[in-house]
Amino acid sequence: MIKSCPKIEYIVPQSPAHRAGIQSGDKILSINRNPIKDALDLMFFGDEEFLKIIIERNGSKMSFIVQKNEEPLGIQVEPFRIKRCRNRCLFCFVDQLPKGLRKSLYIKDEDYRASFLYGNYITLTNLTKNDYERIKKLRLSPLYISVHATDPEIRNSLIGNFDALPVMVELKKLAKMKIRMHTQVVLCPGINDGSVLERTITDLYKLYPYISSIAIVPVGLTKYHKNGLLPVTKEKAEEVIKIVETFQKRFHRKHGVSFVYLADEFYIKAAQNFPALHIYDDFPQIENGVGMVPLFMDKAMRLQIPSMKFKKRFVSFTGISFYSYLSQFIEKLKKKNIAFDVYPLKNNLFGETVTVTGLLTGEDIIKGLVSYVETGDVLLIPDVTMKDSENMFIDSLKMQDVEKVLQIKTIKIGSEPEDIIKAIEYNK
Repeated sequence: MIKSCPKIEYIVPQSPAHRAGIQSGDKILSINRNPIKDALDLMFFGDEEFLKIIIERNGSKMSFIVQKNEEPLGIQVEPFRIKRCRNRCLFCFVDQLPKGLRKSLYIKDEDYRASFLYGNYITLTNLTKNDYERIKKLRLSPLYISVHATDPEIRNSLIGNFDALPVMVELKKLAKMKIRMHTQVVLCPGINDGSVLERTITDLYKLYPYISSIAIVPVGLTKYHKNGLLPVTKEKAEEVIKIVETFQKRFHRKHGVSFVYLADEFYIKAAQNFPALHIYDDFPQIENGVGMVPLFMDKAMRLQIPSMKFKKRFVSFTGISFYSYLSQFIEKLKKKNIAFDVYPLKNNLFGETVTVTGLLTGEDIIKGLVSYVETGDVLLIPDVTMKDSENMFIDSLKMQDVEKVLQIKTIKIGSEPEDIIKAIEYNK
């Protein structure tokens, strides 16, 4: 049996692959004579209208001719084994985790395939010549790159890898292949801010438009952090905002886009208003916390809320940093006769410096709400608290555990204002 070829986990019923006779458990050896290593090869080589697929079934090779008729092929293969990170970043969040959390949280991934497929950030420090060739051949664009600093010495110190090649050398390779890149800088006060940050933005701009965006995000420090890094203060946030706004104005005049963007946390820490939505262009890094809050507030303001009245009360929660924004929307609901209360929860596991909703634990939720909820309430739980899992929080507690302890009904909701309205209407 050829171990390097992916096994099929699922065949979509009535799909072209299903009609051709391909089955779950088969191993894909090749498509149109191209060897298949993983899901990326399947996506790339399976995009033709007519496919000759060679599979292995019970130790024997079999050939299938598949005509797609503009339909999806219908094959899902097993996940590839993630390449692990070789760096020792000073701010690595995994190294700041206590024991006993969900197992997947301890995986340090550094895989260009996951960068393309899921938007995971990579440092480019473990790419081989074959990896670069494959990126070029499969046109894996965009990729998401953690830069932090373009000064080689400062960057290598931050990522704890003094053998890493200068990042600009690696980025130029990808730009030459015409690969688009979204980059990020984790800002660590006293290390890669000030003139270092200005140089980083200037250097990355030289590869525009292949480098399509830069996100500046504040370093996240838990109470378990041991490397002596400093958090972003109000004064530091103000300083960084001033630097970035200067660059944004310059880029807008020349290209009509901001190119460099700040995480929402900078404006929250600085107690400043968010910039106008057009500054975020098409929100290229919203999943990185860049523009998420102002976009939510804009949608909430525009959302038409029907007047409703229920006997039951709806309850939700949020991290400290988002509370003042979410509560504004909840007040709109109350004016429409919707009984709804939202509570800000402290993060007891990671410490009070961690204020985002996504890192609240099941225990935080139970302890934070036990004095406020009553039997008959409906608890709306933001799905960001269960990211990368099915109804499980990062401390391995599940939604049903929250229901059992608090003795109320729970519903998982998305992060958009309309997701809250949908949940309310569905449970009226």
